[in-house]
Amino acid sequence: MANGSDNISEILTAHRFYLELKLDGQRDADAFFLECQGFKRTQNVIEVTQVTSQKWGATGQNKGMVVTTKIPGNVKSGNLTLRRGMINSTDFWKWFEDVQNGQWSNKRKLLSLSIYSQGNEELARFELEGAWPCGYKIADVNARSSEIEIEELEVAFEEFKRVK
Repeated sequence: MANGSDNISEILTAHRFYLELKLDGQRDADAFFLECQGFKRTQNVIEVTQVTSQKWGATGQNKGMVVTTKIPGNVKSGNLTLRRGMINSTDFWKWFEDVQNGQWSNKRKLLSLSIYSQGNEELARFELEGAWPCGYKIADVNARSSEIEIEELEVAFEEFKRVK
């Protein structure tokens, strides 16, 4: 994947922040993105209902009182969707294609995603373990438009943690 240091100044002149993606702990950035959706980690709520043996009510009924307790359940992560202007690199397509062709178990990556300010200061870093591409899309193309082509990569992952 492309060395990102050449692209940083161009990205920073037009935007307030950018996202840097690194795969499997590489030193250099694998890609820069200007848009990301799906930073979401949720925990299911399990409701446990019990009947107590206490007397309750104005008349002191001898029936148990229903008590509901909420406890934490399974943790789930959404998929991450990254968008950038299309470049000549086909690395993301090849990664997606390898997974599509059944090589997903050895194509799972540790994905590190950093958010940088316009001043090139790292504001936050997230690590997503067991990441693999589950979607690849090129935005609709119109030859009469002056807009750039957008490449979109959707990534499924198992673990999500903020490390900075």
